[in-house]
Amino acid sequence: MANTSSAKKAIRVIARRTAVNTARRSRVRTYWRKVEEAIASGDAAAAAAAFKNAESETRRAVTKGVLHRNTGSRKVSRLAQRVKALAGTRPA
Repeated sequence: MANTSSAKKAIRVIARRTAVNTARRSRVRTYWRKVEEAIASGDAAAAAAAFKNAESETRRAVTKGVLHRNTGSRKVSRLAQRVKALAGTRPA
């Protein structure tokens, strides 16, 4: 247990930041899931719209320090690749 007042305050600050970061990470994952669901349904327009929102939210999480820069770029790149492939397919 913390002994000094500054250590006790640090514990409170860390708890607040952890809660905020957890919420932000959850929000980003929700946007990623929406893109995945749109891709799975085969709806290219919905996938493109969901991807646009997911990309924005991912980049915001990177600037906030929730995600590492490379992780955010990798996720956006892979989702973009899948959305583009979906848009390129033609129904028979």
